[in-house]
Amino acid sequence: MPQTPPFGSMFGPTGYNNNVYQSKEEGCGVLRYHDNNLVSGSLEALIQHLVPNVDHYPDRTYIFTFLLSSRLFLHPYELMSKVYQMFVEHQRLGDPHADKIRVRKIAPKIVQLLTEWTETFPYDFRDDRMMRGLKELTHRLTFGDEVCRKAVQQMMQGLIRKLAALSQYEELLVKINATVAERLTVLKTKPQSIQRDVLTVCNDAFSLAQQLTHIELERLSYIGPEEFVQAFVQKDPLVNNKSRFSDRKKANNLEVYVEWFNRLSYLVATEICLPVKKKQRARVIEFFIDVARECFNIGNFNSLMAIISGMNMSPVSRLKKTWAKVKTAKFDILEHQMDPTSNFYNYRTALRGAMQRSITAHTSREKIVIPFFSLLIKDIYFLNEGCSNLLPNGHVNFEKFWELAKQVNEFMTWKQVECPFERDRKILQYLLTAPVFSEDALFLASYESEGPENNMEKDSWKSLRSALLGRV
Repeated sequence: MPQTPPFGSMFGPTGYNNNVYQSKEEGCGVLRYHDNNLVSGSLEALIQHLVPNVDHYPDRTYIFTFLLSSRLFLHPYELMSKVYQMFVEHQRLGDPHADKIRVRKIAPKIVQLLTEWTETFPYDFRDDRMMRGLKELTHRLTFGDEVCRKAVQQMMQGLIRKLAALSQYEELLVKINATVAERLTVLKTKPQSIQRDVLTVCNDAFSLAQQLTHIELERLSYIGPEEFVQAFVQKDPLVNNKSRFSDRKKANNLEVYVEWFNRLSYLVATEICLPVKKKQRARVIEFFIDVARECFNIGNFNSLMAIISGMNMSPVSRLKKTWAKVKTAKFDILEHQMDPTSNFYNYRTALRGAMQRSITAHTSREKIVIPFFSLLIKDIYFLNEGCSNLLPNGHVNFEKFWELAKQVNEFMTWKQVECPFERDRKILQYLLTAPVFSEDALFLASYESEGPENNMEKDSWKSLRSALLGRV
């Protein structure tokens, strides 16, 4: 029977191979193969291929790809129900005289499938319907089988730990956001009581880059692979008026991570615009240039891009007298590396280098790959938009989902890296909770530092002063 090979061997340099097609009957429909790679099939046949039987167990690439992409067609709890039904049909468990030997052969395989599901997509089980379906199926699997019972118990303990960790993380984010809001209020009413700058907290660029990497890796680690699909599922024409995820407590770690990028950009701009003296502003800019360079060396491209974005914000870039005092050669090199022309060719080249270093790593530090996240989301979005989910014959376009899974699987590898640097609580606290200015407040601070240069800026300054100062 044709197999589903590892992601790397499935696609040639142009995407797909060009050899003959093969078809194979699979339960309720036909699966179509292209040079031994599964390329399409009916949804029912693909589900049938997912569910193990005595003679078959799907390989991990197929399990991951189908569990990731199937939510475009049916809710995870609906898939769980179908797995349960097919297991019953395979084993004739409704018959009191069912073959117990066959049951004992198939049960460990079903448990293994469920283990892979709970380990890779644990957030699916925040839905009570999923948890009920899981418990019903495992109860039937473990009846009279002590080995299976222990395996299920271990699986459930692992799942509960993951869900508890997510809940604790979400509670921590709520506390951090509350602290940020409180400090911003204090900053507006009593600016001198809270106003500190980054250099008083940490004046070593490498140390700050290390702590930024801690935040990046922690927030990456909580993003579930299914969140990439959920990000565009509402826009998919196959989905009815209501999102498949609107009726359950879905994770929003992807959005939280994007918000962190924006916060870091605004924090950098705030730190640059705050100092009254030009010399101090120039010193802060040079410091962040050094931090960005250390992030590049570490493989932390997301923080690197956030810092560059902050320094390129209009309230910062207009500070011409300040920039005149900055040695910009290093900044120019970093901007060249993250140049968006040719679809970020320079960055993608650097990313491939970091990925290769990670593969051959001898130390945990060399394993770090933190991609420019907004571009990763954009790549996945355009992959989804550029290919149809269904072929004209009604089959699921599995070629598309292999490629989607390949991209998400790379991310899964990167997010599992543990940060090798020692945590500095004081620096982390500052990066996460220091007040940041809004865009209007940044412009006002920028005009206060270097006055308006033309009538448009003068009008903007007057408008901002009356609007912002009037609120205090």
